[in-house]
Amino acid sequence: MKKKIFFTLLSLLPCIVFAQDDQLWYKQPAAVWTEALPVGNGRLGAMVFGRVEEELLQLNEATLWSGGPIYDHVNPEAPQYLPKVREALFKGDYPNANNLVKKMQGLYSESYMPLGDLLIKQDFGGQPVSAYQRSLNIQDAVATTVFTVNNVQYKREIFVSAPSQVIIVRLTASKMGQLSIDIKASSILHFHNEMNGSNGILMKGKAPAHADPNYYRENKEPVIWDDTAGCRGMRFALAVNAKNTGGTSTADTSGIHIRNANEVIIYVSAATSFNGYDKCPDRDGKNEILLVDNYLKAALAKKYRDTYSEHLRDFHQYFNRVSLLLNNGKGSRTDLPTDERMEEYNKGNEDPGLEALYYQYGRYLLISSSRTPNVPANLQGIWNKELRAPWSSNYTTNINVQMNYWPAEAANLSEFTQPLFGLIRELSVTGKRIAKEFYNADGWVTHHNSDIWALSNPVGNIGKGDPKWANWAMGANWLSRHLWEHYLYTGNIKFLRDTAYPLMKGAAQFTLNWLVPDSSGHLVTAPSTSPENDYYYGENKKTGLSVATTMDMGIIRDLFSNLVEAAKALNTDQAFIDTIKQTTAKLYPFAIGSKGQLQEWYRDYEDVDPHHRHVSHLYALYPANLISPVTTPELSAAAKRSLEIRGDEGTGWSLAWKVNFWARLLDGDHAHLLYKNLLRLTKENNTNYSKGGGAYPNMFDAHPPFQIDGNFAGAAGLMEMLLQSQGGEIFLLPALPAVWNEGRVKGLVARGNYVVDIAWSDNKIKVATLLSREGGLCTIRTNQPVLVVGANAVSKKSGIGYVQTFKTVKGKTYTLVAGMFK
Repeated sequence: MKKKIFFTLLSLLPCIVFAQDDQLWYKQPAAVWTEALPVGNGRLGAMVFGRVEEELLQLNEATLWSGGPIYDHVNPEAPQYLPKVREALFKGDYPNANNLVKKMQGLYSESYMPLGDLLIKQDFGGQPVSAYQRSLNIQDAVATTVFTVNNVQYKREIFVSAPSQVIIVRLTASKMGQLSIDIKASSILHFHNEMNGSNGILMKGKAPAHADPNYYRENKEPVIWDDTAGCRGMRFALAVNAKNTGGTSTADTSGIHIRNANEVIIYVSAATSFNGYDKCPDRDGKNEILLVDNYLKAALAKKYRDTYSEHLRDFHQYFNRVSLLLNNGKGSRTDLPTDERMEEYNKGNEDPGLEALYYQYGRYLLISSSRTPNVPANLQGIWNKELRAPWSSNYTTNINVQMNYWPAEAANLSEFTQPLFGLIRELSVTGKRIAKEFYNADGWVTHHNSDIWALSNPVGNIGKGDPKWANWAMGANWLSRHLWEHYLYTGNIKFLRDTAYPLMKGAAQFTLNWLVPDSSGHLVTAPSTSPENDYYYGENKKTGLSVATTMDMGIIRDLFSNLVEAAKALNTDQAFIDTIKQTTAKLYPFAIGSKGQLQEWYRDYEDVDPHHRHVSHLYALYPANLISPVTTPELSAAAKRSLEIRGDEGTGWSLAWKVNFWARLLDGDHAHLLYKNLLRLTKENNTNYSKGGGAYPNMFDAHPPFQIDGNFAGAAGLMEMLLQSQGGEIFLLPALPAVWNEGRVKGLVARGNYVVDIAWSDNKIKVATLLSREGGLCTIRTNQPVLVVGANAVSKKSGIGYVQTFKTVKGKTYTLVAGMFK
């Protein structure tokens, strides 16, 4: 009987395509931006409000930023202060060091800009509306609004086509001749509208020459429009056209006017003059008008059904790679609108479908916001309505932009890391200049913030930034981890040789110059911070400036370790690697503090805020794998103690980071507790933020305000509970929460380029398959003994779980089954 069941499972699992929650839906229009629904193709984005008489789409284009290429020599005096800063730090004169290091700052980053608003007015004369529903299908990437007025059902379908590079809005009605609409476009940027042919409008505009960060308030004019430098402020264009079936259509500079139509299809095209991080966007910019016109003409030439089918094929090829069902959907409240569903969930009612939906929503957002070469998803993905967005909606490199890409490889979305790698290449160019100009150092460096212009200097407007974040110098090293991860997941040796290794080496070359010996002979970083925290020294004195913070030393150890492995894979650069190994041996070691915690600072200091949102000193636990319950149990226990001291509260993205930490510590129940907190319903008005972040009604991560990194890191955290693959092993169900006692996942990717499917019940593996896309030696770790069918592998008891190692062949699928032997 067992054998019969065994073969039934084997035959079914590889071809399972199971139903899962794929809808966000609501019974009322969005009242605010964080209730609107996001659609995007990686370059164009829209927030859909679902209003009845005046539909609003707030639009974005990924390359629309203020400013222009970075300036040279913004602070030529900076290098002279580094020796003085170090002297002060080693003497313990932190106030002096803090004042001196401010003199080593450059300019603030530029800001991501909103494109404009598209208004679709449909006057119903105040007649009552019934049967209203708006939704977002994340599997199809289509937002839909349906309602009935005067016994006529109206429907609006909105999607952003990647193949056609346009936003499409399709309006239909259940009766003929019922569509009378006015379409209008506007922007908070400088713009004017023109006619675009006989049936369209064209918006032409220009972004600011500069925009200060929203938190910097010292300038009387924080937004500067005039380009006094001759190389700032890009142009943009937005074109709108409409096809109507039946009725009439006219257009003028105020908009497009359609009366008594049966169907209307609106086409929106947009582009900017951005022509690369090192090109003047005006003088040397692309022809945005020509780009817009070409996109629009090509889209208008196609039949709608062909464009729609093409969009679905394109999106499905990525989204449908992974399926997830928790508890087989039992208890999932798909009958409730998403906001009400979140409210019920927050009351303590289980909803495994909502938890799975949040994960898949993260995958949806990544596909929708990360498809523009060299322009990765920013702090808000591609969705922003503010002239001065929170934190400039830029690339914050002390964790946030990295967080955006934590789920990419494991979630079977490896292609979507390419925009990040493009930015890293550009940062290596500007960062090489900054290394020389600010520190007289080799290699390349980047600091706390960057933007579309690949800014890499320490920000702060030359002395106005707090050094505890502005002068952090480990951005290049952390970003290099993503290059190494891509190789581990894909096995792409060409990428390792031509892209990853040279960039990793450049970051290491700077680090070799940056390290200095302390009084004990250890190599340390100075200045050093643990972004963005402070500690007490002396008699209740505060500072965020230090020497050899645990974060710095963890990042450097990680980079050096990865570089050694990369050189080994390439069989190259032995002399340089010998230097790296010798330097690694001298690095300041990890330390365990008086509370049993992993020490955050150079000495065992007390944190000013013990519950600070950043947990930077645990970088070595996650995203790196230098600390692990399997390989370093003592340090792992110290990391756990640090988490206990930090506490379970935090901003949205901080909660998401902690999900990953607890999963790495193999505590699935604690990881799940924090994952639940990510779905804590947060509203813009009349809300108490004292407990930290959660999710807005549209499931955007609430810092608050909105930061998309929490969505992405939350998705990564769920996968860490179900699958881990660090340390040369694949760990199946390493941190499975007790509440997810049964389920199925299909299509996750493990390092070594294995595609993994798992089915489990009673919190134990039932059956799993691994498709080897590269071949090679594979080590599996499980919490119970399993049989690897057809492979020469025997399950052996280990300190944690069971381990089996076997050889795999490229293109072959291997099956693991539980319960076949004692």
